[in-house]
Amino acid sequence: MLQPFVIGLSLLSGCSEMHLTSADEAAYWDSGMMSPDAYDGAGFDEDLGSEEEVDLLGLRPASTMEHVFVANRERDTLTRINVPSLDVLTVSVGNEPTTVATTTDHSRAVTFNIGSADLSVVDAQTLSVTTIPIRPSLNRMSLSPDGRWAICMHDLAYRDENWQDPSGALSYNEISIVDLETSTHHETVVGSFPHDVVFSDDGALAVVVSDDYAAIIDLSEAVPTTDRVDLSGDVQDTPAAEEILLTPDGQWAFVRQYGVDNLKLIALDSGELSSIQAGLNPTDMDLTVDGSTAVVVARDSSELWLFDLTDPTDVPEVISMPDGEVFGSVLMSPDGQRGLLYSTVSGESRLGVWDRDSDEITVKSLIKPLSSVGISADGEVALLFHPAEENGQLSSDDPFYDHHAVTLLDLDSQFPNPIRLPAAPLAYDNTSDGLTGFLVTEGESSLQVLNYATLIHDEVIIPSEPVFLGVLPESDMAYISQKHSLGRISFYGASTRQLQTVTGFALNAAIEQ
Repeated sequence: MLQPFVIGLSLLSGCSEMHLTSADEAAYWDSGMMSPDAYDGAGFDEDLGSEEEVDLLGLRPASTMEHVFVANRERDTLTRINVPSLDVLTVSVGNEPTTVATTTDHSRAVTFNIGSADLSVVDAQTLSVTTIPIRPSLNRMSLSPDGRWAICMHDLAYRDENWQDPSGALSYNEISIVDLETSTHHETVVGSFPHDVVFSDDGALAVVVSDDYAAIIDLSEAVPTTDRVDLSGDVQDTPAAEEILLTPDGQWAFVRQYGVDNLKLIALDSGELSSIQAGLNPTDMDLTVDGSTAVVVARDSSELWLFDLTDPTDVPEVISMPDGEVFGSVLMSPDGQRGLLYSTVSGESRLGVWDRDSDEITVKSLIKPLSSVGISADGEVALLFHPAEENGQLSSDDPFYDHHAVTLLDLDSQFPNPIRLPAAPLAYDNTSDGLTGFLVTEGESSLQVLNYATLIHDEVIIPSEPVFLGVLPESDMAYISQKHSLGRISFYGASTRQLQTVTGFALNAAIEQ
């Protein structure tokens, strides 16, 4: 039985909205934009550094409504598994397929083949393959929302332990742009060390952010064109751009730089660059679910800055966060009713639950600090992941001492259920109805099934050690690929409680949706 623990719960009246008056406007704004000198970075806490999270949703097999696609890196093949029949078909693709993704219309699977520097576009029904060469030495692929475009780059963060730079001349700034419908390859140059790409909702525009430039790529042209926006402002040792946020209509891009108090705002139709104030040391950005508001967390001034995306140059709304709390990250709930506030670097075992209707922030004490935060598809239950390390508040005889854990937190009642994990979490996923979650841990041949209605977990033994996990769209069926010399994947239905396993083909590549 889990030991009880004390929960601190306070509804803070001091978290009211702060609206800038017309007199304030005159002091803060210059030609419709906030002065970049309003804050000079004096509040920047260098010791904490960037907020960091373990991405537990990042890697998984790719799926459609009826198929799971798995790249077999060692055999240069792609395997299609039919659900629920579990029929298996395999087709040859390029050399060393390290990533497989499915288009949003479920008509195609695309493998990124690092060994042969090409993409294989595979028809989901017929398994016919079209090969499209790309530039060499790239290691990351991103698909546009409409499934037409793939952008491939070299992202230093995506290197694995086996990566070796080729001999000869090499640029890390050259990317490939691939039209998957016409099988056409285009090339362009972006800024130094690209590390993120975002698309407009209609797929007509992409922005690639690097350390010093934002490259705006117009995908509506027959030949995509690139407009490069210099983020340095002629300043030496420009802080690296850490995050980019694109408005859903593709009109504006927000760029957040490390340790810089102002955000860069780019008008994407003209490429015009401006600076807007966003409090002391903004460390995270997110969009509300309706796409109407950008939420920026200013960690050092303990504020939320809300920008109306109909006109981001307008005066933002500023909400004070609770005194004495260190919150540097925000996760907006899928239902748009809440924002979860937390920090992964402060060492504090605290969570803030921001009610969007009242703007009140409830602070919750937790068993341990946080490494990552998730939320169910209906926004009713938070998943709070805790590392084995903690900040000294637990004694060595506490059951959670030196153990990884996850807390299921009912966001209506604020009732928690902390669950001690046997090892570090490897991956998790949720069903789209908000009723069930699935979790696997490193080196453990088991699947944790999380019931979000009851906050109860059940453990299901699987045949071997897991590699990746996902959930079939619009279903309660999880699939778990596992380590096995011949390849293995298991399927588990939350409602049927049945486990089915397919063994006999190579599955263990780095695969994602």
